Amino acid sequence: MRIRTAGVVAAVALALAASGCGGSDDNDEPAAKESAKASGGELVIWADDKRAAALQPFAEKFGQENGVTVKVEAVSKDLQTNFVTASQQSSGPDVVVGAHDWIGNMVQNGAIEPVQLAAEQKSAFNETAVKAVTFNGQLYGVPYAMENLALIRNTELAPEAPKTIEDLVAAGKKLKAEKKASEILCLQSGQNGDAYHIYPLYTSAGGYLFGTAANGDYDPKDLGVGKPESIAAFQKIAKLGEKGEGALKRSITGENSIATFTGKKCAFLVSGPWAITDAKKAGIKYDISPVPGFAGGKEAQPFVGVQAFYVASKGKNKALAQEFVANHVTTADLAVALYNAEPRPPALTAALDQVKGSDPDLAKFQEAGKNGQPLPAIPAMAAIWDPFGKAEAAIIGGADPAKTITAAGKTISEQIK
Repeated sequence: MRIRTAGVVAAVALALAASGCGGSDDNDEPAAKESAKASGGELVIWADDKRAAALQPFAEKFGQENGVTVKVEAVSKDLQTNFVTASQQSSGPDVVVGAHDWIGNMVQNGAIEPVQLAAEQKSAFNETAVKAVTFNGQLYGVPYAMENLALIRNTELAPEAPKTIEDLVAAGKKLKAEKKASEILCLQSGQNGDAYHIYPLYTSAGGYLFGTAANGDYDPKDLGVGKPESIAAFQKIAKLGEKGEGALKRSITGENSIATFTGKKCAFLVSGPWAITDAKKAGIKYDISPVPGFAGGKEAQPFVGVQAFYVASKGKNKALAQEFVANHVTTADLAVALYNAEPRPPALTAALDQVKGSDPDLAKFQEAGKNGQPLPAIPAMAAIWDPFGKAEAAIIGGADPAKTITAAGKTISEQIK
């Protein structure tokens, strides 16, 4: 684990008296400050490199205004795993920033505790974002950004958005034949597959990961991987693979998919808001539309991911951490700044309203994700990624879909038990 301090040691305000946020009580401020003083007045926040860098100026600003020290530390690899391990050793941070689908694992390991937000504060967020950070009926995080996949296309090479994946493949093959592109589609797989990026096509072809219980929560007992629906889905995906149309290739990876698109070697890219900065830098004329599904199939459903702030259950400054996530993270100023540092649609409605007028891409990503599904936050999801991804890669490479995904389903089922 490599941890680097992302910014100067800074102080953070405890109570945003001028923020107008609900759910706080002036009487809580002295108690929280006393708690901070008792533990040395230090709040430690862990985030990945990009988010740590985005938080840095806020640490500096709050440090100038108030007297509680905050360290924003970048954990450059395996943040969730390192956080859970550190929590078990009581050596972790007070606050951690990460994806909502970590929640089940972190709760199961006793690493985070519920966040206290007033009803008025909750209502200020996108409803899907709040649902994503709710686990077993309790709110475990404060969401700040949402993200989903879409189809990003080079409009000079592909002026019209394809209605189906078959239309996309036909257009991509034509561009290759005309030597205007070297790849049909940039959808990352690599040698180990990528369940997140293939999911829209998997759902369009009828596949599912988990069924849902009566209350709408994902049901780990209803595993879709290995079921007839998933076999049928991967039979369709196989036809797009290396021994079929050649649209899906293991040589397209997380490291080169965006670069292949920005290098004008590929007209179509399946990616998220994080790819737009590179597209703009490369001077690509682009547009954004929903990931197209199979002709005659279901509408493609991307995962909706939510980034959130969590309070560590074994942090040294829990009262201060609760105050920070409840009354700083819920402000539009911070949400907009985090958006400016990395343009993902804010989960806070007021922040989204501030930025969407100057960024037409936001509405297009939202449209592409309106039919999306929140990434399952249940602990069983951890068993999905590796077997599913490796099965996907093997099938793209030409392996038998039925045998391969059935074996993956068995592996996943055994891990969940």
